[in-house]
Amino acid sequence: MRVSQQLTKTLREAPRDSEGGNQELLVRGGFVRQLTSGVYSYLPLGNRVIRKISQIVREEMDRAGGQEISMPVIQPKDIWDKRPASGPTRSEAMGDVLFKLKDRKGRDMVLGPTHEEVVTILTAEFARSYRDLPQLIYQIQTKLRDEPRPRGGLLRVREFIMKDLYSFDADYDGMDVSYRKMADAYRAIFTRSGLRFIVIQADSGAIGGKDSQEFLAITEAGEDDAMMCDTCDYAANREKAEFVRTELPREPEAALEEVYTPDCKSISDLAAFLQVPEAKTIKSVCYVAGGKMVMALVRGDLEINEVKLSNMLYRAGINAADMHLATPEELTQAGIVAGYTSPLGKDERVFIVADTSLKLGNNFVAGANRVDYHVKNVNYPRDFRVDEWEDIASAYTGATCVRCGGTLRAIRGSEVGHIFKLGTKYSELFDATYLDAEGAAHPMLMGCYGIGVGRIMATLVEQSHDEKGIIWPFSVAPYSVALVGLDLEKEENRQTAEQLYADLQAAGIEVIYDDRAETAGVKFNDADLLGYPIRAVISKRSLKNGGVEIKLRSQRESRVVPLADAVGVMQDEIRRGMASA
Repeated sequence: MRVSQQLTKTLREAPRDSEGGNQELLVRGGFVRQLTSGVYSYLPLGNRVIRKISQIVREEMDRAGGQEISMPVIQPKDIWDKRPASGPTRSEAMGDVLFKLKDRKGRDMVLGPTHEEVVTILTAEFARSYRDLPQLIYQIQTKLRDEPRPRGGLLRVREFIMKDLYSFDADYDGMDVSYRKMADAYRAIFTRSGLRFIVIQADSGAIGGKDSQEFLAITEAGEDDAMMCDTCDYAANREKAEFVRTELPREPEAALEEVYTPDCKSISDLAAFLQVPEAKTIKSVCYVAGGKMVMALVRGDLEINEVKLSNMLYRAGINAADMHLATPEELTQAGIVAGYTSPLGKDERVFIVADTSLKLGNNFVAGANRVDYHVKNVNYPRDFRVDEWEDIASAYTGATCVRCGGTLRAIRGSEVGHIFKLGTKYSELFDATYLDAEGAAHPMLMGCYGIGVGRIMATLVEQSHDEKGIIWPFSVAPYSVALVGLDLEKEENRQTAEQLYADLQAAGIEVIYDDRAETAGVKFNDADLLGYPIRAVISKRSLKNGGVEIKLRSQRESRVVPLADAVGVMQDEIRRGMASA
């Protein structure tokens, strides 16, 4: 490819609406363009990167026994409205994230954010016997989710490229084998792509399922917090992480005492005013979910984890898809005073969920449900009821590991892959059964395995760049070599550059030739911004010095190699770069 013939041009400065990070570099380099919020076009260079990542994914899925298909983006909404034996429907669980529309006949349709329903229906048609199992079915396809706050460039978008594979097995042992096989394939994919990643325990979210792991690419630009133990190998995202709650010294239960606490609406203000530890207070936060007022209680030294809370509500039969902090109007209607919320005296119309930390102490301070007043010496079960006890607190840096007693620390990253053991959730819903050797019918055991292809591209940029631009790994770079021709008005330079360009192509090396009538500074800056792994320069100076000036993007120094050796040297560098991934 010749730069002079490229559709795209680089930008010297960040665009006015730049979000920084991957978005800025990918836009400046001409890899992507945003059409509207969370919706991007992949331009020729960006599309080459996406194709290479997709090919790595495809090779590892095929190696693991996957069969590639393509399923429809547009789906009838009624398959999303099928109600399981307990809990919400999938459309209820997805809420407004699910794109909805009607066809010309008025039938409700959705744009697929994922394909558990469709693939289960398909597999049920063809896999009828235990002899037909296991099956590993996958696709690489555009998905759509109406994210409320698209951000982070390609890290959180509304239209994205995803690989989703679904496993179907006859029993739990088989499901475990498929799960481990996919976990190994994912490690290979992310290693070959050049990512730095960790594997953590994860929450299953709206997809559901029991066991779940996230593959987290380490980057400060990521939206996900993981908690890691400094002693053992325990690691989990914050929505899943467990930790040891400290037990407070027990005291004789004292009588309730209402105290005047002017302007003490926060836990820190309250603790300072009463000169008590924050751990001796009860933090009460009200939400509305499924049309019901929910009061979440946690010890004052901890924070409520809303994902843990919503999962608990789903298990209790309350649809948490629309869960939100109660508005002042909703609080007033329920007779609750904001800032002084209290679990005391609440009737059954308020669903109360308490973190287990409140079992590890007594004589707490809680709101009095009266402006400027709190109540001391609040104890369970004497003074308030709890509908559900649950771990709803967020782990934090410095917390104690539940596995070994070590110390947890937070690490930031972006989820690039997620694997789930679904069990029989969808096979029971869509009657996906098989006959065993005795002719008895059983629901298939399913797993679900997703990879964000565009997100790999974005996180690679976040992880691997410098002040000059992107540094692509050899495995996914749009071109391996940027051939830069300088002083091309001189016939010798032009002919030498053209011949090297032809030789590189003949050797099967992916090369882009900068043949523009631009200065050396412009060409070098563009090659650095675009992150090509190798820069090869033909110039008056390089020829005078004996040949071609070669520089790796990841290194500071260049070297001159003879023209006759140039192609071989670059082939060796590419082999080394690919082998190191």
